[in-house]
Amino acid sequence: MGLTNEEKFWSSKFGKQYVARNTFDPKGLDELYFSKFGISRSKLNKEFIGKLKINNILEVGCNIGNQLVLLQKQGFKNLYGIEIFPEAVETAKKHAKNVNIIQGSAFDLPFKDNVFDLVFTAGVLIHISPKDLKKIMSEIYRTSSRYIWGYEYYSPKHAAIDYRGNKNFLWKGDFVKLYQKYFPDLKLVKSRRLKYKNSENYDEMFLLKK
Repeated sequence: MGLTNEEKFWSSKFGKQYVARNTFDPKGLDELYFSKFGISRSKLNKEFIGKLKINNILEVGCNIGNQLVLLQKQGFKNLYGIEIFPEAVETAKKHAKNVNIIQGSAFDLPFKDNVFDLVFTAGVLIHISPKDLKKIMSEIYRTSSRYIWGYEYYSPKHAAIDYRGNKNFLWKGDFVKLYQKYFPDLKLVKSRRLKYKNSENYDEMFLLKK
């Protein structure tokens, strides 16, 4: 399978610029979430997966590893991340100690079926074209033995949004509905829609179980 338009986009100069804008600062995630929604990312993590018995976790599209290090600080172990952009992988490996980071495509995860207790994305599915969503969701579903955890830009209807002057690289939608459409056995354990303080837009965090 050749690279999708999204993979080419994030592997290009734009990906390098994105890494430069997003410095390695796991604590900054809490500050960012609190400034936008009035709740920290750490608190959301605890609310959604804090009581789950999880032996290992994979983040698909981990970028520079902030999410994984934050989970590590909260006591989670056996953490893995996969990211397509080489410079992001290098940054993640440098800072995310004892976290397994590899370069690779979310459309072809180099892992066996059902190998992770939990697989998650944070702001990744929003950058996948609707025509390609089933492919990446299938890989997430395949590699998870129990849980799929997500955090994405929410809208009742799938809609494209301009992304820094680029078209067809950002969408908002109902990703829970799409997961359950493609994989009817998935049960919704919990979801929470988070309204932005400065707009009428929402993000949604959700937890699905096989």
